[in-house]
Amino acid sequence: MSWPADILVCPRDKARLDLSGGDRLVCTHGHVYPVVDGVPVMLIDDADQTIGIAHESLRLSRERRPVGDMYVETLGISEEQQREVLRLSDAAQSPMDPAVLLLIGATNGLAYRHLIGDLEQYPVPELRLPPGEGRTLLDIGCNWGRWSIAAAKLGYRTIGLDPSLGAVMAARRIAGRLGLDMRHVVGDARYLPFADRTIDVAFSYSVLQHFSRDDAGTAIAEAGRVLRPGGASLVQMPTTWGLRCLYHQARRRFREAAGFEVRYWTIGALQRVFTTHIGPSQASVDCFFGIGLQRADRHLMPAASRIAISASEALRAASRFLPTLSYVADSVYVSSVKPMETGRL
Repeated sequence: MSWPADILVCPRDKARLDLSGGDRLVCTHGHVYPVVDGVPVMLIDDADQTIGIAHESLRLSRERRPVGDMYVETLGISEEQQREVLRLSDAAQSPMDPAVLLLIGATNGLAYRHLIGDLEQYPVPELRLPPGEGRTLLDIGCNWGRWSIAAAKLGYRTIGLDPSLGAVMAARRIAGRLGLDMRHVVGDARYLPFADRTIDVAFSYSVLQHFSRDDAGTAIAEAGRVLRPGGASLVQMPTTWGLRCLYHQARRRFREAAGFEVRYWTIGALQRVFTTHIGPSQASVDCFFGIGLQRADRHLMPAASRIAISASEALRAASRFLPTLSYVADSVYVSSVKPMETGRL
């Protein structure tokens, strides 16, 4: 899927880009961004990064590497695992992408650790959105692309954004193998490289929970900026009072989170920040007993996890009639709608 000239912009100042440069993009103010195997790398080098692998993505994107390089250094896995990815790639013994065979251990928290190296199908979850009908969806923090795949199969024109060059390359390979037409970009949720009012739906799962309160607010405001009037966002966040969330907070003695640790939010605080930066917002239950338990994953899980998923789904169904249950869910979706503009020609 090619990039329309009116959607991709400089993440620093939102200036137009010259898209004809081949291996680089240059904005009208002279900022330069490399293009790696057709993927724009739109990270800002002098900004504090929310995750360390962004620095590696920046560094490696400026090197002249062979087409098809897997950029394993930016996958956030150990050097031993990086070597294993390359070995699997050379062996070509699995229909699954070799990077995902290792990345799967860090997908959905640690729920897929038992699938490392033994994945037989991509765990694609159910996206709780209406059919896309060709609308544009931005998956913020797409990693290897499982939510992007879910969106594309639902009929959305999907754009996946992530600071990991290696993960984005894996997402692009998988999309190609599945015959899904998507765009991918390496970027930062706080500095989205998209023009104002160009995205129909903004989605994010298990991403903004790792941001500081200030960075999360910035990212949410950026999502609001790029949404079209009447556009919607759906963002997953962990809660303060969920049982599993309380357990993890107690393990760190309720101290403030640091670095890439998870931040826990009250539902009231979530509704306020999303309403301020996007528009009217409400929270609904994603799951109980963990962050990321999905009904579509049940067949991949061991017995104890299957029981937890079934119990979570029962409570999620009950929450439609007892909304107060959402306050003790571990994971919620915040859905927001950007107001229509009035008086605009």
